[in-house]
Amino acid sequence: MTIVIDTLKPRHPEKAHRPDNAVPRKPDWIRVKAPVSREYIATRQVVRENNLHTVCEEAACPNIGECWTKRHATMMIMGDTCTRACAFCNVKTGLPAPLDAQEPANVAAAVKRLGLAHVVITSVDRDDLVDGGAGHFAQVINALHAESPTTSVEVLTPDFLRKDGAVETVMAARPEVFNHNLETVPRLYLNVRPGARYYASLRLLDRAKDLFPEGFTKSGLMVGLGETREEIMQVMDDLRAARVDFLTIGQYLQPTKKHARLDRFWTPAEFASLESIARAKGFLMVSASPLTRSSYHADSDFAELKKARRQHA
Repeated sequence: MTIVIDTLKPRHPEKAHRPDNAVPRKPDWIRVKAPVSREYIATRQVVRENNLHTVCEEAACPNIGECWTKRHATMMIMGDTCTRACAFCNVKTGLPAPLDAQEPANVAAAVKRLGLAHVVITSVDRDDLVDGGAGHFAQVINALHAESPTTSVEVLTPDFLRKDGAVETVMAARPEVFNHNLETVPRLYLNVRPGARYYASLRLLDRAKDLFPEGFTKSGLMVGLGETREEIMQVMDDLRAARVDFLTIGQYLQPTKKHARLDRFWTPAEFASLESIARAKGFLMVSASPLTRSSYHADSDFAELKKARRQHA
């Protein structure tokens, strides 16, 4: 396959009006190895052959080398173009293409070929669709359950803002884990997630638990955007009030000079402290580290979630 890159067109033209923010040098604890293994190449081939997108590539995840070496790829459905322009995100923004009717079958085929015990399915925001893409999510979940019945399915969805009935459609397909990331503290939403609403996202998570109490709910935060420790702890309390089971906390890494400014790098010791606080607040499972992302080690974390629930029963 030959890939042609048009260097005359910026990846994020919609962000061109933003002021430049210098991209700071990463500390030693955030360095990762370049992806070069045979298993990485094999995983990439499966993704390409099934005409799929992954958040691993589109969002420039620092863990792609490790995860793809283990044949763990997070599928990003409904295209590679988002209808929003969140200041932290590396996924391109614009007018998305129509939905691919073959995508649910292609995702299921790829997951079966990769032999995944647990898969994470995420998406771009599709505010252009009447249901925000909820029906497409349900089709993908159903295809996965039919093709790989022993594979647990975790969905990381948009907020379905002003899309009545969307979360009901997704939860009717019974994903084992429903994940929606709050991303940051409410004070920073206007600058970081201008198209989203903090309390709407909390209500979405609470509603998902109402619809499928036997399933797990999950959310994630980034640190390094200027939030305080006290604000993070308040978000933890809000998530527990919404009955969220699992929390991930990772370091924000500024993709380009046109993205939200990185305020600082939190240290491994600070992440360890946040994890201890979150566990004390009652989350069944917590993952907090500089390189933690929503789908990082999601398979082993799901196994731990099930174990923790049994112990709490």
